[in-house]
Amino acid sequence: MATARVIITLKKTIMDAQGQTVEKALHNLGYTGVSNLRIGKYVEMTVEGRDQERVEEMCRKLLANPIIEDFRIELEE
Repeated sequence: MATARVIITLKKTIMDAQGQTVEKALHNLGYTGVSNLRIGKYVEMTVEGRDQERVEEMCRKLLANPIIEDFRIELEE
């Protein structure tokens, strides 16, 4: 068994409206040193074996939208 951690983010070319909204809110709270804030998703699961290709397939088919999102996988036993 292995733990798969998947970090999903919008592609750099896609505007992140949620990230912009949160960044503006932080500025309004006085945190003016924050810029280029982007929001993503984090998925953690236990998988049989250490099959990176299978986790990538799950990401392409369901967990991430490959048209607008990128993903990064970390596997740990």
